[in-house]
Amino acid sequence: MDDTPPDSDAVDEGDVGKTTTDPDSRVVDSFAFEPNLERATAVGRLLEAREETLAVAESCTGGLLGGTITAIPGSSAYFESGQTVYAYRAKCRELGVSREALDEHGAVSEPVAREMARGVRDTAGVTWGVSITGVAGPDGGSADTPVGTVYIGVAYAGPWASGTSSVNVSEHHFEGDRHAVRSRTVDSALEALLEAVRERE
Repeated sequence: MDDTPPDSDAVDEGDVGKTTTDPDSRVVDSFAFEPNLERATAVGRLLEAREETLAVAESCTGGLLGGTITAIPGSSAYFESGQTVYAYRAKCRELGVSREALDEHGAVSEPVAREMARGVRDTAGVTWGVSITGVAGPDGGSADTPVGTVYIGVAYAGPWASGTSSVNVSEHHFEGDRHAVRSRTVDSALEALLEAVRERE
């Protein structure tokens, strides 16, 4: 598991939507799920045109989202920073995730994804913050949080006193091996961000 309890050295508001991949696709080709650079390019074009900025906080993807975004030439015009916050302590220290949320819900949960997205948005001082927390496998799953469970948060910073700032979290259940889960997670995070930015147009 990528988000283990805090006593281990390996510790890792809006609506919550749920998506599940085809249950019949138990055996997958990992290389079929590489991150979508076209989607990353589309996100970048929108952010640059609107002079908006982005920061990301990742757990189970370990920097893959930030790497995909910065694979696009010129991404420095809108990409501010990326953090890999694998441990409980890192989530608290770098993003201000509360101990209460981690204790009550665990790292792989909607409340923690929400606090991560809000935290990276506010600490980086950007327009958009994206968070990822999940169980990439092959171990670490449970009956309540099986391998392939991922939460993606997208936080928006509206103008001061506008009342438009928001955070939305989506829940996903991906099939496949560790590589496939991580690749699909990055692709889904880019799609969630792209949809959120377009909704603000």
